[in-house]
Amino acid sequence: MNSKIKYSILGLATIAFTSCSKDFLDREPFDKLVPNSYFTTEADLQLYSNSFYQQYIPSALAIVQADEMGEYTSKNNSPKFISGSFTSVDQGAWDWTKLRNINYFLSKYDNPAIPEEARNHYSGVARLYRALFYYDMVKNFGDVPWYSKPLATDDKELLMKARDPRKLVMDSVLADLNYAVSNIRDAKDNTSSTITKWVALGLKSRICLFEGTYRKYHGELKLNNTADEWLTDAFNASKELVDSKQYSLYSTGNPDNDYRTLFTSENPVSAEIMWANVYNNSLKRWHEVTWKFNSATYGARWGLNKQFINSYLNKDGSRFTDKTGYDEILFVDEMKNRDSRLGQTVRGLGYKRSDGSAAPANFGYTFTGYHIMKFSLDDKRLDGVAESYNSVSMLRYAEVLLNYAESAAELGKLAGDANLWDQTIGALRVRAGVDPKHPLELDKYLQEVYFPEISDKYLMEVRRERGIELVYEGLRYDDLMRWKKGHLLEMPWKGIYVPAMDQEMDLDGNGTPDVSFVSKTPSNPEQGVSYFVIDGKAAKLSEGTKGHIIWRADENRKFEDKKYLKPISNNDLVLNPNLGQNPGW
Repeated sequence: MNSKIKYSILGLATIAFTSCSKDFLDREPFDKLVPNSYFTTEADLQLYSNSFYQQYIPSALAIVQADEMGEYTSKNNSPKFISGSFTSVDQGAWDWTKLRNINYFLSKYDNPAIPEEARNHYSGVARLYRALFYYDMVKNFGDVPWYSKPLATDDKELLMKARDPRKLVMDSVLADLNYAVSNIRDAKDNTSSTITKWVALGLKSRICLFEGTYRKYHGELKLNNTADEWLTDAFNASKELVDSKQYSLYSTGNPDNDYRTLFTSENPVSAEIMWANVYNNSLKRWHEVTWKFNSATYGARWGLNKQFINSYLNKDGSRFTDKTGYDEILFVDEMKNRDSRLGQTVRGLGYKRSDGSAAPANFGYTFTGYHIMKFSLDDKRLDGVAESYNSVSMLRYAEVLLNYAESAAELGKLAGDANLWDQTIGALRVRAGVDPKHPLELDKYLQEVYFPEISDKYLMEVRRERGIELVYEGLRYDDLMRWKKGHLLEMPWKGIYVPAMDQEMDLDGNGTPDVSFVSKTPSNPEQGVSYFVIDGKAAKLSEGTKGHIIWRADENRKFEDKKYLKPISNNDLVLNPNLGQNPGW
C-alpha cells in the first residue's frame, strides 16, 4: 500500500482526541504518549500532521449528503433548520479540538535541528488546516474569536473575549492560505490523498470566491468595497493552477461515461481529482453511500427536483426550457438528447445494474422520480450493505475551472475573453457532449426561477454549469448562502410530470411499465410496477389528478434572513456571555 494513503486507511489509532472544554485547553495533545524531546525530526512533524488529515476529512456520506440542504433536492422531509422551530438550543456547541491541535503544532514545530524546507512544508499544511477550520466557522457563524496559539486555563482574557470581526478573521485566513501556497511542497500526489501546493491553491480559489461573492451580495456586512479584492485572489489562484497544467479534465472521448467514472472509481482519477477521501475494497475500507441512495428505510430517499432538471441543456447547446410545453414532457422524452451528465447523475434511459437488469428510477427510493445515481455503484448487493469502495472527491479540477470562470464573470472579464470561456465552461460542456457555444442571450427560465437579479448572460451560464457539474458534491448550500439565495430553499419539491392517476408509466424507455400513481395500493399489484400513493397531504399532483408530483406539500419551509448565519449555542453563551448572539436569534 502506498505510504501516502496510510493516514486515510489506518489513521493514528494511538492519538486520543476529546471534545473541547476549558480543562482540555491546558493538556498537551500527546502528554501521555510523547516525551519532551518530540518535534526533533522531520518524521515527528509528518506523524503529527497526519492527525490533521484524520480530524478534518469527512466521511464519504458526509461529503455527499451535505447537499441535502440544497434547494435542488428532496428527501423524507426538510431539515429542522428550514422547516421547523430551530433555535439556539438546537445548535450544537463549538468544538475547538481541531484548532487546539493545529495551534499546538505551530507552537512547537520550529526546531532548527529540522531542515527549514521540511519545517516550512509542515507548518504550511497546519496553517492550511487552520484556514479551513476558520472558513467553516465564519460560514456558519460570521464573527468568531480568532486564536493563533494554544490556550491555557489561565488565559482568562482570551478565553472570555468577544468575537473578532469577520474582516479580521478572514484576513487571517487569507494569510494562512498564502503561506500554505508558498511553502507546501509542489510535487503532484497521484493518490489524491495528501495536501500539496496545488490542493492549497484549489482551496484558496474556493474560499476566496466564497468570501468575495458573500461580501458582494450581502450588503448588510458593509464590506462590498473589498469584494473585488477577494474575487481577484480567487481568479489569480485559479489561473495559477490552470497555467501549471498539473491537472486536466478527465475525458476519454466517451461523454456518456466519463463524468460518472470520476465518482464510481476505487482509485481517484488523479488527472482531475485533486483531493479525495480514498476507499479500498481489498482493505475493507468501505462506506455506505450506495446503500443510502438505494434504500427505502436506511436512507432519506433523496431525489433531484424538476426545476433543477430543467436547467440541463440539450446536446446541441440549446435550452430545454425553450421547447414548447417543456414542463409537461414525459420523463422518457425529457431525458432524450440532453447533456450527458443528466443520465450519469440520475437514473435515465437504458440504465442497467451490473448484472444487466433494467433499473429505472425507483419510487421506493426517491419521491420525485429523479433518482440520484452519481455516486452509487452498480452492484445490487451494495444496496443493502455498507461495502461501497469508490473514493469520494473533496476537490476537483472541474471546480477550479468553475471558480476561475465565476470570479472572471464577477469581475467583468469573462464576456470579452473567448479563450477563457473555452478553457472553462466550454471545456466542461465538451466533456459532457454538449455544444460549447457562447450564450447569445440571457436564459429567461433561470432568471425567472432562480436568479432574477442576474442580467449578465455569461454569469448566468456559469451558475447553470456550477449546479450541474458539482451536483451532490457538498457545495450547493454554500453557493446559495454566498449568493444570498437562501429563499430558494422554500421552493416546492417538484417531481416528474404525471399525465393521469392510475396509469402505468415507462421510465427507462424499454417498453415495460415501471410506476403508477394511485390513491391507494391495488390489492393485486402488477409485478415490476411500483405504486406511489398520492395521499393529498404529503404527496400531491399539481393539477389534482394529473400534473407534477409535489412532495412534502404539507411542509411550510421558511428561510428568514437570520438563517444566513447559525445561532450561537446556549452552551457557548453560558460559558462566554461576551460572544453575543447573531441577529434575529
